[in-house]
Amino acid sequence: MKHLIKLTDYTSDEIYEIFRIADEIRQGKYSNILKGKSVVLFFPNSSIRTRVSFEKGIYLLGGGSTLFPPETLDKKEDLKDVCGYLNNWADIIIVRHKDISVIEKIAKYSVVPVINAMTDINHPCEMIADMYALSKMRKDFVRDKYLFCGLKGNIGLAWKEASDVMGFELSQCCGEGYEITDLQTFHNINEAVKGKDIICTDSLPSYVMKDVEKYQVTNKIMEMANDGAILNPCPPFYRGEEVSDDVINSKYFVGYDFKKYLLEIQQAVMIYCLTT
Repeated sequence: MKHLIKLTDYTSDEIYEIFRIADEIRQGKYSNILKGKSVVLFFPNSSIRTRVSFEKGIYLLGGGSTLFPPETLDKKEDLKDVCGYLNNWADIIIVRHKDISVIEKIAKYSVVPVINAMTDINHPCEMIADMYALSKMRKDFVRDKYLFCGLKGNIGLAWKEASDVMGFELSQCCGEGYEITDLQTFHNINEAVKGKDIICTDSLPSYVMKDVEKYQVTNKIMEMANDGAILNPCPPFYRGEEVSDDVINSKYFVGYDFKKYLLEIQQAVMIYCLTT
């Protein structure tokens, strides 16, 4: 049994093992591995992709799910006592909560795997899914050079976790004051994009909208990257803000099919955490 709280708790070999399980799922293996098992989820109503892929993944593996809003974990009852009861019935606990310390505390008292489905500082399942998708379309995704265009937040920090584990080169383009520690940072996107293969973005808060033209990824910007470069905007993305409408309609945008592997990766993470 193993938790997934941070990618940096894993080795690259363990990430590749999750990839291997995802490959086997696509071949039809593990169809009933969750038969008779219950997965407890804590998700906000606003979650779409992560929640749908987890719930469908549980169903396809033969399991059942029970859903609560994350605010359920913020009540007066001590999380140690919440887990004390859940340990009787839950086989996996999946949590999306702003505060990673809440997930860490649940993991401390849980006797079943706890999976982080996003916090304010990371998004491990999303990163594994993106890397798995890249492994299917790139010759060697860890040798590619990555650029994250966005402010210091959970997606940028999640890419930092991924680069720390897998060893690929990652830099950032952002406004001054929003840098991620220990990353090479650019404040000029024309300079930042040169020599890059994978361009990643995150949505921008309203208070930086006046500077959006300085960091927006456009078709023209992508033309300055390496030959064969791709654009991977983290959904939800907003046309006309962090990305232009023309670049989403261009050859650079990897498309919605890029996220289809999220289903198999959510399943593979559950299987890996349950059986390790």
